[in-house]
Amino acid sequence: MEDVRDLLQNLSRRYETLQKNSCRLVEEDLTLALSHILYEISKHSKPSMQHIADNVGVDITTFSRQVKSLIRMGLVEKSVNPSDRRISFLLLSEKGIHTLSHLNTILSTRLNKNIEGLSEFERNTIMQALKILTKALNTHK
Repeated sequence: MEDVRDLLQNLSRRYETLQKNSCRLVEEDLTLALSHILYEISKHSKPSMQHIADNVGVDITTFSRQVKSLIRMGLVEKSVNPSDRRISFLLLSEKGIHTLSHLNTILSTRLNKNIEGLSEFERNTIMQALKILTKALNTHK
């Protein structure tokens, strides 16, 4: 059996390269790290800064600088929790929603192009395997 770590490392590097190249087509200053933040914000309803920082795996200081960049770019809006001013919520702006949608379209197109030579059975097998692997990795942190 092939080494699982080698396979995952190779897959991760290739997907990261695909994402980086796609980011360059969307917004001049959109980095891979910033695209991850946009993605995570879009998956939650007015998440706190700490929640998203935890999800993307960066400390709050680094995350705050990244959020400031996204705010300057007009992609994210930040609001303070009126009941606890220490907590800030994040929301994608209209431009942020459009930018993320454009990025998602580019990524989907590129991914589909990469797997178009596979049979339907192979594509379904990949999806099932990814779901199983994700579930296994989530339960054994």
